[in-house]
Amino acid sequence: MPYSMLIDVTKCIGCQGCQVACKNWNDKPANRTTLGGDFGSPTALNSKTFTTVKFSEGAPQEGNSWHFTKQQCMHCVEPACAAACACGALKKSELGPVEYDEKKCIGCRYCMLACPFGTPTFEWEKALPTIQKCEMCSDRIKAGIEPACSKTCAPGAILFGDRNELIGIAEGRIAARPDKYIGRVYGKDEAGGTSIMYISDTDFANLELTDGLENSKYSAYSWNALAKTPAVGVGAALLMAGFFFITNRKDRMGGNGEGK
Repeated sequence: MPYSMLIDVTKCIGCQGCQVACKNWNDKPANRTTLGGDFGSPTALNSKTFTTVKFSEGAPQEGNSWHFTKQQCMHCVEPACAAACACGALKKSELGPVEYDEKKCIGCRYCMLACPFGTPTFEWEKALPTIQKCEMCSDRIKAGIEPACSKTCAPGAILFGDRNELIGIAEGRIAARPDKYIGRVYGKDEAGGTSIMYISDTDFANLELTDGLENSKYSAYSWNALAKTPAVGVGAALLMAGFFFITNRKDRMGGNGEGK
């Protein structure tokens, strides 16, 4: 059963408890930040922050209002990042999360280019950097425990469960309160569908969510986009992949007592 999350923006109070829980579970340090115009801290995902809460002022016609939006990896049904990863460092789990194996990553950053949501981040501060991203607490899910962010959400803005059931809940809320909700479940169809979905009382473009995406699966476009990458970048990536293969082969041979 593929698991998903449904985020009801109307219930989020911007407490950032999900952000703290995420850092605690993933053992990530706090970031030193400065106060920005949207009051987010930090204002964007980075190698130390897998989820963040965006603070958005309401549209003019909505009067004086604020919306708070949790943002993280969208865990696409057919992820473009995994399709672009030549080393198999990213893969879609049968349980829903897009998992990442740091040991296989060569740091080519093709996943960053392929992702339509701009989610994967790079460890720019390290000499030997790798990609970092939310894995939807796949280790907790495998143990039968819901993700840290949804578990800690006191207002109930984050629901965790079967994707089809969550779509039913979302559409049920919209049908029951058409005067309140926008008549659309964000993530149901975008980029071929995602495991993180939203319902809202304001246009999704006002929430700094990537809008205007096609409903087709972006995984099919990955290599078409990479074909436009400068040849020198492709050559460097292939060279790194060669080093990765040789190193792993030596490790395997050493483990088997060969090559001594």
